[in-house]
Amino acid sequence: MKQLAILGAGESGLGAALLAKREGYGVWVSDLGTISEERKALLEKAGIGFEEGKHDEEKILSCDLIIKSPGIPDKAPLVKKAHEEGIPVIDELEFASHYSAGKVIAITGTNGKTTTTLLTYHLLKEAGLDVGLAGNVGKSWAGQLVEKDHDWWVIEVSSFQIDGFECFRPHIAMLTNITPDHLDRYDYQLDNYILAKMNLFKMMTARDKAVFYKEDSLSQKGLQMKSTKATAYWISLQEKQEKGGFIDGEKLILKVAQKSATIPVSGLAIQGKHNILNSLFAGTASLMAGLTEEQLIAGFKTFKNAPHRMELIRTVDGVRFVNDSKGTNVESTYYALGSYTDPMIWIAGGVDKGNDYSVLNDLVRDGKAKALICLGTDNEKLKKAFAGIISEIRETQDIREAVAWGQELATEGEVVLLSPACASFDLFKNYEDRGEQFRAAVLALNEKQKV
Repeated sequence: MKQLAILGAGESGLGAALLAKREGYGVWVSDLGTISEERKALLEKAGIGFEEGKHDEEKILSCDLIIKSPGIPDKAPLVKKAHEEGIPVIDELEFASHYSAGKVIAITGTNGKTTTTLLTYHLLKEAGLDVGLAGNVGKSWAGQLVEKDHDWWVIEVSSFQIDGFECFRPHIAMLTNITPDHLDRYDYQLDNYILAKMNLFKMMTARDKAVFYKEDSLSQKGLQMKSTKATAYWISLQEKQEKGGFIDGEKLILKVAQKSATIPVSGLAIQGKHNILNSLFAGTASLMAGLTEEQLIAGFKTFKNAPHRMELIRTVDGVRFVNDSKGTNVESTYYALGSYTDPMIWIAGGVDKGNDYSVLNDLVRDGKAKALICLGTDNEKLKKAFAGIISEIRETQDIREAVAWGQELATEGEVVLLSPACASFDLFKNYEDRGEQFRAAVLALNEKQKV
């Protein structure tokens, strides 16, 4: 019996453990932290051994294969030892791919991948295809395969997960864009991060399809650094494409082989430049999967995005309060700010990632941003970046105060936008916590007294 060790008992680790047990492996789960009581019960029920608070190196390094959590870097001492001893260390998605007969649509990118993944899944599901959702969003792929396989799988993949791929081969793969992010994981070398993204395409053949964003210079650089055998399709906001998708006035045009589709922008449930891109990607992949124009139009109309991504929480006195807490880098916030032509109150700040805020200047100058509310423990860099560009700048460490100021400063027809451009860990547990606290503060607002 082959022995398999799993590092990390989170969603992906638990799923991998259950699938490995079903496939006849001897399984050992090890987590440096604590394992939840619910997950312990599931492991015990399946007859899977586990440990928490430590790693039994001797036991782990005696295994034939190691599956690690994506959050554990290759530089971790135990992972380095495994590599030195020639023990394969892979990701849960790599492991799961060996036990699925379904066709895979894989989506990666610094920004937009979650919305594109959810939208692609929604379009296929609404059209009646047998489709599952997995990866960096939703439930573990391996865990779902214990119960059922699907004809199609739509899978969001991060660069951390791609690092653990060996034979993972999508039928359709999409790279939404590349901007500098997670560079601490890649020796602060942007090229290393680009190559990590490009490794999604390494096992694809000429029968497979790869979709890229034409105007993204780092995606273009990635293809120069590491080409793919997959047939390339392009998404563009600036020029017509013979293979892929583009915008023509108020219509999305999709072209795949002998098929095409025209989608009215007015029929999209999500708006803004970045969501035009997401829709072009998702629509192109769905057309490849066999959907008709009619099915695409119907699916686009009924899509509802995930929380914390340009999520309209409430309209109060004609002012829209929008939660984009997932906007944790400047590129995400660039798209968020560019989604509105109305004046706005912008709430931003948190843990700066070495941000260059100058790219946002044209989007906030000349009164476009009436005020900037800095929400963080250290706001000096943010204040300095927009001094003289945004006329009113306030700062707080209380999200309720930030929301109250937003209501005070905005007038009917305007927007209060939370799009931080920063990580959340100075004041919040994570971006979800920040978004939920924003939502609660907005829902607690009272309408202004009319005089």
